Amino acid sequence: MKVKKAVIPAAGLGTRMLPATKTVPKEMLPLVDKPAIQYIVEEAVAAGIEDILIVTNRSKSAMDDYFDYYPELEDRLNASQKERELAEIRRAADLANIFYVRQKETRGLGHAIWRAKHFVGDEPFAVLLGDDIMRAKTPVIGQLIQAAEKYQCSAVGVQQVPTEAISKYCSLKVEALEDNVFTVDDLVEKPRREEIFSNYAILGRYVLSPAIFDILEDLKPGVGGEIQLTDGLRQLCRQDRMVAVDFEGKRYDTGNVRGFLEASLDFSLDHPLTGQWLREYIRKKAKEL
Repeated sequence: MKVKKAVIPAAGLGTRMLPATKTVPKEMLPLVDKPAIQYIVEEAVAAGIEDILIVTNRSKSAMDDYFDYYPELEDRLNASQKERELAEIRRAADLANIFYVRQKETRGLGHAIWRAKHFVGDEPFAVLLGDDIMRAKTPVIGQLIQAAEKYQCSAVGVQQVPTEAISKYCSLKVEALEDNVFTVDDLVEKPRREEIFSNYAILGRYVLSPAIFDILEDLKPGVGGEIQLTDGLRQLCRQDRMVAVDFEGKRYDTGNVRGFLEASLDFSLDHPLTGQWLREYIRKKAKEL
């Protein structure tokens, strides 16, 4: 079981980030000097992924353009001897083999994943949600791929969330397998308190068997009237083995303002061009408060 393909669902409307996302895809909002989507692509590439499909919609052609060459800009940068900038924009275009498909209707995450059926074929594949940025020594999706290949099954990335927040996610019924790996017996999307299995929730990373496509194709709408990936995973774990990996790393939900600002602050503090300046600026502002 080798995982060489990844799908990045990025077709959402970005309603939690309005008005900024009215005309700019939320995945293209910058974290320091790179758009959020690039961090996700880089994570996939660092884990050995070669081919990436980004699921978009008709308002997100900016992502297509970003991962392409821009000869006029490159010529201008070259003439101005801006070698660092030239290297960075060319590197982004050469990260991986990137393909695109549109989700023509807003029908939920499960439907967006189903749109990748012809790209994936009969191979296992990784899924990295476009809102979730991860920081880890070992790429989070790489941690899942390792578990999926070891146990020859689907794997989902989980962490524990507070009880008062679990209703915003899904809740998994798990049994300890080894270290930070669990067997998944059941799961439920946005559970009511009486439906909570555990505080383990899936946070934006998956490695899935292609069997998920047949399930999603026949799946009825769930919470919110949408095709929910979690409902498909519930069927998948009942017919095939599935493991959950309590991954090492920090997750940022950049699909909302607070999460985006938290990621921006942490990334800026670690960036060589902004870190020292920002620390001094924060100290100065703290004295004024």
